[in-house]
Amino acid sequence: MMKSLTVRLPDVLAQRVEKAALVRGVSKSDIVRQSLDKPGPPPVKEGGMRDILEECWAAKVPAQPRRFGSPKNQKLAEIIRARKMHR
Repeated sequence: MMKSLTVRLPDVLAQRVEKAALVRGVSKSDIVRQSLDKPGPPPVKEGGMRDILEECWAAKVPAQPRRFGSPKNQKLAEIIRARKMHR
């Protein structure tokens, strides 16, 4: 016994399912069932917010390029930005 389920798909995805069904010679329902039976992404690592934050802090972020050639202009831009942020 199988249960019925109605799913609305975008036109592009529906066309892909229909094409795959024609190529394989099976029903569209079989294509959807086979796709759902495939293993998904690995499960999220058990842990709390602390583990997530530790991973974020450990990530390396490349430094942004300097916007100004001279150190004086760069410092001036940083001061102006700092004043704007503290309003």
